[in-house]
Amino acid sequence: MQNWEKMFEKWNMFTALDDSLKINLNKLKNDRSALEDAFYQELSFGTAGMRGILGAGTNRMNIYTIRKAVNGLADYLLTNYNDAKNRGIVIAYDSRYMSKEFAIESAKVLGYYGIHTYVFESLRPTPLLSFAVRHLNTVAGIMITASHNPPEYNGFKVYNEHGAQIVPAEAKLIVESIQQTKDELTVPILEQSQVEEQEKLTWLNDEVDQAYLERLYEITQLSLEDKQSEKDIQIVFTPLHGTALDLVTKGLKQLQFSKIAVVEEQAQPDPEFSTVESPNPEEHQAFSKAINLGKQTNADILLGTDPDADRLGVAVKNSEGEYQVLSGNQLGVLLFDYIVKHIDKSKSVKPRMIKTVVTTELGRAIAEANQVESIDTLTGFKYIGEKINHYDTTGETFLFGFEESYGYLISDFVRDKDAVQAAMMATEMAYYWKQQGKTLFDALDVLYEKYGYYLEGMTSLTLKGQEGSQQMEEILTSIREKPFAEIGGMKVIAIEDYSSSVRTLTLEDKQETIILPKENMIKYLLEDDGWVCFRPSGTEPKIKYYYGVRGTNAEDSQQRLLGLKESLEQRVNRIID
Repeated sequence: MQNWEKMFEKWNMFTALDDSLKINLNKLKNDRSALEDAFYQELSFGTAGMRGILGAGTNRMNIYTIRKAVNGLADYLLTNYNDAKNRGIVIAYDSRYMSKEFAIESAKVLGYYGIHTYVFESLRPTPLLSFAVRHLNTVAGIMITASHNPPEYNGFKVYNEHGAQIVPAEAKLIVESIQQTKDELTVPILEQSQVEEQEKLTWLNDEVDQAYLERLYEITQLSLEDKQSEKDIQIVFTPLHGTALDLVTKGLKQLQFSKIAVVEEQAQPDPEFSTVESPNPEEHQAFSKAINLGKQTNADILLGTDPDADRLGVAVKNSEGEYQVLSGNQLGVLLFDYIVKHIDKSKSVKPRMIKTVVTTELGRAIAEANQVESIDTLTGFKYIGEKINHYDTTGETFLFGFEESYGYLISDFVRDKDAVQAAMMATEMAYYWKQQGKTLFDALDVLYEKYGYYLEGMTSLTLKGQEGSQQMEEILTSIREKPFAEIGGMKVIAIEDYSSSVRTLTLEDKQETIILPKENMIKYLLEDDGWVCFRPSGTEPKIKYYYGVRGTNAEDSQQRLLGLKESLEQRVNRIID
């Protein structure tokens, strides 16, 4: 009997198994492949916490895998924080299936250990959870969300006492504690009524929201007169069946952006995300209903947030008068440029812009031209949050942080990407450019003319199951052992292997140390500011390869980018075929 079969038998023989999971388990019995996938491993816990398909099994999101993770987290906190019980943990959740149930299960485990929990009475965005950790001075935070994954997924994210996602060193200790829990089916809990009777559970209503909105009002670059006057700009907003409706609309209205048309079909929470193929503002089809409403209202800007409201997409009219969705890189550099235009740099101590290594190099060009230092981190906003936490002690000023996957942070009262902040600033920025007779695409052309035509792309290859994991490893091994000499006609000038922390300068036959945490990722730096990066996803069964160029004009950039894309796809296809 294989190990996964033993795990299945343990669950199958467990008489107290949750009724809904019993039904799911019985359905799996006739599908050996599906049964193996549900039990062949434990759902992995990393810096992004856990994320997986809902259902029965050790490799699925369910009350037992949640309890095991929380049990380990409780042990970690009690070991490392003397005041963990009193400071407690704040828990929020989004609109997905089982989100509130998982939040309550977390509180039941924490209650058993005497750790106080604060749980929101209804769904809330991820950035509000990040804010709440610091606002309530809790020792940690838990967010129940699978972000923009399909409806069958849910997830469990852990935040440290700074309100930032945990980083590898913290995750390692938590995982070690989780692994000490040998049986997920028998994790000790209190019933909800017991936790409430012992006053170890506080339900939160809107007091944290109000504190957040007060801080949100402060990030504007508008003059006092502009803050108080009605704005002539038409907005369309869709929360894509998620959590952002209340905070985004209130945030806009408190700055007198009152012409807001909400996509009503997508305004209510819906775990099926029934009006979109994917609830992801990175996917342009998610904007189809917003575009229709934009045409009806002649909107100046369309805003779309993912279900847990940490990512923002924006669409505006292009030169043909059609609504077009900006890329994450494009919106990021526009936001950064707008912020830099309006700050008093003489009052900012060592201003810093932080981006990830797979984010556009146009951000660095803007920073250098404006006496702002640009900092690169590994992929994942947790590393940007870690840098901001560090600045609390160094006196450096955080100015802006962004990543290509539609994540932005304007002010550090939140320590994770924040679509609510970004929605405020994007609207304000569109208003600023409209007063000058320009759209955001016009503003983007201004940046290209000044700094060069930067263009980026990304290919995502889904490789599921054990076989897929092996194929991803084969791709990365091949690229390490047989490195490119040129890609798309551009010579390789350096190779950065983040798993070994070594940068090889190929033209000089020289090596340098990369001062970043180790990660299974490889980046090629090419001539003419081109670059390519290979990275397995931390949350989905995918390998992604990113690429960027700087051309002399739009057509030149598009040709260069296409050359990179074709070269990469040919190499990857040869490896996995």
